[in-house]
Amino acid sequence: MIDLQRLRAVLRKELTQLLRDRITLLLIFMMPLLELFFFAYAVNLSVDHIPTAVCDLSLDVRSRDFIDALVASGYFDIAEYAAGEADVIAALDEGRVRAGIVIPPDFAAQVARGQGEVLIILDGSDTYSVQAAYSAATAIAQHHALDLMVEKLRRQGQTFELMPVESSVRVLYNPTLDGLIFIVPALIAMLLQILTVNLTAQSIVREWELGTIEQLLATPIRPLELILGKLLPNLIIAAVALVLIALIGFVGMGVPFRGSVLLFLFLSLLFAISGLGLGLLVSTVAHTQNEAESITSMLMLLSMLLTGFIYPREPMPAIVRLVGDLIPLTYFVRIVRGVVTRGVGLTLVWQDVAALAIYAALAMYLAARFFHLRLD
Repeated sequence: MIDLQRLRAVLRKELTQLLRDRITLLLIFMMPLLELFFFAYAVNLSVDHIPTAVCDLSLDVRSRDFIDALVASGYFDIAEYAAGEADVIAALDEGRVRAGIVIPPDFAAQVARGQGEVLIILDGSDTYSVQAAYSAATAIAQHHALDLMVEKLRRQGQTFELMPVESSVRVLYNPTLDGLIFIVPALIAMLLQILTVNLTAQSIVREWELGTIEQLLATPIRPLELILGKLLPNLIIAAVALVLIALIGFVGMGVPFRGSVLLFLFLSLLFAISGLGLGLLVSTVAHTQNEAESITSMLMLLSMLLTGFIYPREPMPAIVRLVGDLIPLTYFVRIVRGVVTRGVGLTLVWQDVAALAIYAALAMYLAARFFHLRLD
């Protein structure tokens, strides 16, 4: 049975300690906001304006038209002109460019025969740039070849038919392919997890490190009341931080919010509880604040890689996906993108919500059990 008077005493003690430590309180609120701002604008998954070296050995109308088509696409920016293929490779080796175009001297004659060939050299050390440049260059070359074929038929006075199949592409939820719409909702989830885990882990480990936990246990306070007294103030801090982060992300950065705000807040609090439970679990393993920081840093790295935060989970091996399933962010990333970006309701994300609720309950149970064992 929980004694509310003892619980209020612990809550008052924790809140007083938090409010007196103004520097830590300021860092608690400022760090997520700074990370949101810098991370959102630093992580750009769309690759364009690739610096390119051009070696035009043809120097005629056909070669200039092809180069203009590359530049007009927006994917390639001519950074320098080279005298030969060796100079293009040297520019790639030195990192001045990430792509190279070599046009042979008889390019116009090849085009006239319908056999024009251009060498495109890409920097394979940058996977994202290679994939984007390869796809763009192939599409541009095919489109340019089609234009040349149509022009040739017209000059010969021949009739031609359009392609028998045309594709019409419609992008839902993010028609402009804005990277912020993809990254900001998941980034808010990531920051909320980092904040909740750190708050609880550091708060309890600090008590162990300073030896004040024994003083608390010498009072009539029970372990369960102590745990709740530690968690509830941190939940309040996390809720305030969530509102600030969400306002900056959705209002300040202009990311559209298509779902229910109340549903988002409710599920965010459920996610925060799971993070607090995970932080409590960390506190039962770590004996010092440095150990707690190391564990949370490793958790942050795994969260970035394995939860679908940036990289899709579908191509990952089953064992890697299983590790990701042990992190609550995996479920909340799908929830927040569904609610915020697609505007879906609880009926379409209930499986992830159920998994997150089970995770929160299990994390709190295990953390409380290990905490009791450590006290003993």
